[in-house]
Amino acid sequence: MTDPISGALLSGLAAMVDYLAAHTVTCLVPAFFIAGAIAAFVKKEAILKYFSPDAKKSVSYGIASVSGVVLAVCSCTILPMFAGILKKGSGIGPATTFLYAGPAINILAIIYTASVLGWELGFARGVFAISMSIVIGLLMALTFRSYDQELKASSKGFVQAGAAEAARPKWVVPLFFVFLVLILVIGASSLIPFTIRLSIVYVLTLGVALMLIYYFERDEVTEWGYEIWDLTKKIFPILIAGTFLVGIIAFFLPPETFRPFFGDNSVGACLLGAVVGTILYMPTLLEVPIIGGTFGYTQGIMAGGPALALLLSGPAVSLPSLLVLYRIMGAKKTAVFALLVIAFSTVGGVIYGNFFPYLGLPGGGGSG
Repeated sequence: MTDPISGALLSGLAAMVDYLAAHTVTCLVPAFFIAGAIAAFVKKEAILKYFSPDAKKSVSYGIASVSGVVLAVCSCTILPMFAGILKKGSGIGPATTFLYAGPAINILAIIYTASVLGWELGFARGVFAISMSIVIGLLMALTFRSYDQELKASSKGFVQAGAAEAARPKWVVPLFFVFLVLILVIGASSLIPFTIRLSIVYVLTLGVALMLIYYFERDEVTEWGYEIWDLTKKIFPILIAGTFLVGIIAFFLPPETFRPFFGDNSVGACLLGAVVGTILYMPTLLEVPIIGGTFGYTQGIMAGGPALALLLSGPAVSLPSLLVLYRIMGAKKTAVFALLVIAFSTVGGVIYGNFFPYLGLPGGGGSG
């Protein structure tokens, strides 16, 4: 019989191996390439135009809040992108809106939620996630006004575009990013047969290579590689260590332990759902079978309120991602962001579980 320490270590190792097998090639590698490209090829003026503290809020927060619709990513995959735009001079508000919205409302997860757990829960997830991302970003900007003020003071004297950039057709960089995003979205999709995915990703990768050869200078490609490596060495080791730690926690405190506490739509049940979602690492789409099967939503064991609270917090944050965020933006900003996610996920769960039925919308669910 395996002793507890060995079992816990094996659980952590299994979680780490599963993570590497499931995400390294299809999610993390394309995400780091996109983040590096943002840092290397996107002009700082473009970031400041839409995401800077001086940008029009309806534009910056609007763009950031719907980012997840086109990016099928989880909380780990959004981190290098978040680090990239923050490094380029984004305001803390739009950046954290992007950070939350990216994994919370990706189109694959919304469709999968609606098909497995019901359209009403999928609809509520999309609506609450978009609105929450904007409110969380605005509150982060309000809380850390000094960060944006320092950013404004340092955002002067931009470097002019180089000769190669000025001579390059305007469509090249946007198309370059489209190809990279498509590689990420299609490569990570489990809804497309593997052989078709492989063929499409191969063609897109070939397109990226041709653009690099014909439209980018060697120094630019080198800078892109440097940015990719810089982000990778900062984020990847902590992400792996955090995933290992979550596996150990899951050995001593399996998710089934919380099943009796999710049977109603009370504030306590929704808060617990939000907290559990914040701690657990759930790759994108995996939250659906966890809620439906492990926590028993489809069997009526888990109520709709805590189910939505977990859906709102789980994909957006996790213990590994919080450890990485601590390194990217510091302890205070990370703590405030996590608390805001928990608080608004709880509120969303309570509203959905208790008030949606009175508005003529399906809600509640479970045994509550």
